[in-house]
Amino acid sequence: MTAEATILAVDDKKSALLLMKSQLRMWDFDVLCATGGAEALAILEETSPDLILSDQVMPDMDGLALLQTVKRRYPDIPFILVTAHGKIEHAVTAVKKGADDYLVRPYRIEELEAAVRRALKYSIFQKERQELKAWLDGQKGFGAIVGQSSRLLDALELARQVAKSPRTIVCLYGESGTGKELLARAIHLASGCMETRFVGVNCAGIPPSLLESELFGYVKGAFTGADKGREGKFGMARKGTLLLDEIGDLPFEIQGKLLRVLQEGTYEKLGSDGSLQMDFRVIAATNQHLERLVEAKRFREDLYHRINVYPIALPALRDRKEDIPLLAEHFMGEFRQTLGKKLPGIAEPAMDLLINHSWPGNVRELKNCLERAAILSKGELIQPAHLPAIFPPEISAIGPADKNDKIRLEMTFDPAGYSLDAVINRVLKLTLEQCGDNKAEAARILKVNRNMFYRRPTS
Repeated sequence: MTAEATILAVDDKKSALLLMKSQLRMWDFDVLCATGGAEALAILEETSPDLILSDQVMPDMDGLALLQTVKRRYPDIPFILVTAHGKIEHAVTAVKKGADDYLVRPYRIEELEAAVRRALKYSIFQKERQELKAWLDGQKGFGAIVGQSSRLLDALELARQVAKSPRTIVCLYGESGTGKELLARAIHLASGCMETRFVGVNCAGIPPSLLESELFGYVKGAFTGADKGREGKFGMARKGTLLLDEIGDLPFEIQGKLLRVLQEGTYEKLGSDGSLQMDFRVIAATNQHLERLVEAKRFREDLYHRINVYPIALPALRDRKEDIPLLAEHFMGEFRQTLGKKLPGIAEPAMDLLINHSWPGNVRELKNCLERAAILSKGELIQPAHLPAIFPPEISAIGPADKNDKIRLEMTFDPAGYSLDAVINRVLKLTLEQCGDNKAEAARILKVNRNMFYRRPTS
């Protein structure tokens, strides 16, 4: 029988903790137990309960301090505070600091059940509301693009400005996997074209002998085997948007025909004498430097100037690493839905590896990497071991000394981030972790002044 929810109960008094556990199990809840705030936070590093029920007065970390820490790190987990001190000001303080409810001992068992079910129900409502908002934002186009880096925001602002000018040809530049098609779809939707078609053509993916008929279409009898006419991509995109992806790979002989369409605003199906109006927006995209192709005589200069009216450059993922945590959480949210798994998040060592990787495949590679990790995860935080072989696991232990009384320290770096400063910062960080964030002790071990930990970043 599947438990209705998992609840983390926190109380320094074991008798009270056992009573709380037995009461919650009466309603088919799974119960995790912690005898203090520090132990509760350690459990939260490994799993993600549906609710936290905590005593207020505890020696190592009181309930309010635990509440604030939880709400800062795990804002979506509901939190109920339990206390024997039933003053109204305590309740007000708890709610102001983020508590979802407040129980006063001695409480009736019916009160406990009502508070727990109310908090769980509200949490589900909030998650559904957030999912609905995310879905609606995604339907607007630009809401589906995740990131806050300045270079990405600059590109999105250029795209928003041109969205309302459907006659302007847009050319998107960016490496493979940077999201050129996603941005093209966003421009399409922001143009008010939601009811019309978005048609994408991969100019590198269709044999040159077939590409012309794919684009222009043809009438019956236009060539041997044309037993019936066919609508081309131009016709399919009518009143919508045509994306010419990888336009740098467009065969040279077709480039002149495309130029004529863009200049005259009309086209003819193969085998037809009649002209059709070009009533669709054109967006080109490429992962190549078109100017270099022009210099190499592989791309027509006149076509280049015709499609380069409004260029937008999408940054590579390595140039907007501050967006990696946002993208990672976005994809983890997708995988929670598609895989039906409880994926609490990504551990700090794994996130460090993701941030420091060069990502030649950009956002697409990041998503594929995290999908693999999500599949391998058994419901715990994503760890370095869940990542592909391109991320060798980092051994962060310092000591104990081996049989030769030597301390062994192993570290792994991405080549792009390897430097003497990086090594020093990593040693400081690992030593500090081993000492429980005690800078004085870490300084003693390393035989350095404690100020070293304030002058250099250790996170």
